[in-house]
Amino acid sequence: QVQLVESGGGLVQAGGSLRLSCAASASDVTFSAYTMAWFRQAPGKERDFVASISRSVGSTYHADSVRGRFTISRDNAKNTLYLQMNSLKPEDTAVYYCAATSAAWYGRRDTPGRYGYWGQGTQVTVSS
Repeated sequence: QVQLVESGGGLVQAGGSLRLSCAASASDVTFSAYTMAWFRQAPGKERDFVASISRSVGSTYHADSVRGRFTISRDNAKNTLYLQMNSLKPEDTAVYYCAATSAAWYGRRDTPGRYGYWGQGTQVTVSS
């Protein structure tokens, strides 16, 4: 089991930056044993993949829509997942969720169904 709590969301103008954090508390295995990911859900839309990072080693994959602008990372010593978001666009507006799975990292676009643990979400709003 792992508990996830996101933070760092807010209101920012287009072109700005935000850094999201996801604090993890694992009771069964250490944080480094989980594949982690960020998903987002815009108003009226499905939850969509943003980025993922592998267990301990930290290999990453980013969705086409955010590649070059967003960077997923993790600090296993702090049990924390991050999403650095630069050059934000209005279409990035969404609730952002961190997620965890004990399954292996795919190295490609992932789906919500593979992740059994979710945070409560943090709102990111990008104005034009």
